[in-house]
Amino acid sequence: MKQKYEILKNKDGSQFIIRELAELDKDIMSLLCEESYDATVVEAAIDAGKERLISALRTKNLYPPRSYAEKIADAVMNFYASQSLEPMIVLFDDTSNLSKEILVAELMEDLGEEEAEVLDDLLEDDFEDNSDETDEIKIDPSIKIADDDVGDVEDDL
Repeated sequence: MKQKYEILKNKDGSQFIIRELAELDKDIMSLLCEESYDATVVEAAIDAGKERLISALRTKNLYPPRSYAEKIADAVMNFYASQSLEPMIVLFDDTSNLSKEILVAELMEDLGEEEAEVLDDLLEDDFEDNSDETDEIKIDPSIKIADDDVGDVEDDL
């Protein structure tokens, strides 16, 4: 799915707006969410750092995945630094991001060196396969049915 985030300010500059749009039909972007923020709050979050900005931008209705949130935060910082009135657009295309190799590479980057070694050890196929050995398991049932009771079932009906 393709997504687009528009970053802009209202005309008087007191409100900061992020619009989330998604391609629900081919080549047609539909508005999913629009969040407004107080411009002074966003500016203070920018001054506090990227992590604080991500926290300030995420809301109950607008909660992008971490990788998206980082790129949106970078765009917001650039938007404020440029002092532009033109909207800034951030595009995402999930079809290119969701391949197995990319996800595994990102996971391995996020893990520490010790955690990565533990994960590698768990994924190795070095266990001993004893399925060729055939030890018969003998089961001694504790309940036994008497041979003469089996034939009496039809008589009781």
